[in-house]
Order: sequence, then structure tokens, then C-alpha cells
Amino acid sequence: MTSLQHEFDQAITATLSDMRVALTMFEQVLEDERAALVAGDTVALGQAGTRKQALMQQLEQLDVERRQLANEQARAEDAPDPAWPSIVQSLQQCHRLNQRNGSIVNQRLQMVRQALAVLTGVDGGNGLYDRTGELHTTGRSRPLAAA
Repeated sequence: MTSLQHEFDQAITATLSDMRVALTMFEQVLEDERAALVAGDTVALGQAGTRKQALMQQLEQLDVERRQLANEQARAEDAPDPAWPSIVQSLQQCHRLNQRNGSIVNQRLQMVRQALAVLTGVDGGNGLYDRTGELHTTGRSRPLAAA
């Protein structure tokens, strides 16, 4: 093995190792985000969002570095690094966790929209029937009976 080949191998190994560490941290941040969502802790949610964004940028940078190294190294096309499948699995797990958290956010958003519709009398499109059976989809609430 040539010295240059050895340097490429070390660089790719280091980059993949950094990716694994970042993915482990990313997974933990997603778990922290979920806990903050469930607890309704907006401060912790904001902190998790900030950490999540920073880790996503770090992972993107590491992937760019990995691709550049792989393009410069001829053997990368023939024999991918054995660590790569575990990184892909970690990425898929992070995707699932992020989807789960997004689902929680969407459920909460729907509940807030429903509460606002009740408070403002403006329905988000579902509509309400009045005492005559007429469907009303917008507008303020109306009294159903006179005193």
C-alpha cells in the first residue's frame, strides 16, 4: 500500500468516525426534542432545535468531505468502507425519529388550530351547522337562542 493510499484510508476512516459520533449526538438530540415536545418545554425545545441544526450542518460538511476523499481515491468505487452501512442505518434511524417528532408537532398544531377556531368562531374549513341546519364555515359565533 502506498503512502498516499494509506493517507486516504486514514482520512476516510477519520471522517466516517466523525460522522458516527455526530449521528449518535443527533439521535440523542432527537430524543431530547421528543421529550421537550411531550413535556411542552419550549426552552428545551428551542435548545434541541439549535443543536439539531448545528449537527445537521456538521453532518452535511462531513459528507462533503467524505465524497471528496472518495472521488480522489480510486478504490472507493470498488470497495466501499465497511463502516458505511452502519452510518446509513443510523441516518435512517434519525430520519424515523425526526418523522416521529414532526408527527407530534403536527398533532399539537392541529389541536391549537381547533382551539383557535373555537375561541375566534372562525373554523378552519370544517364548518358548523346552526339551528336551522345551515353550514357556516367562517365568521363569528352566533347565539343559538334568544333570552
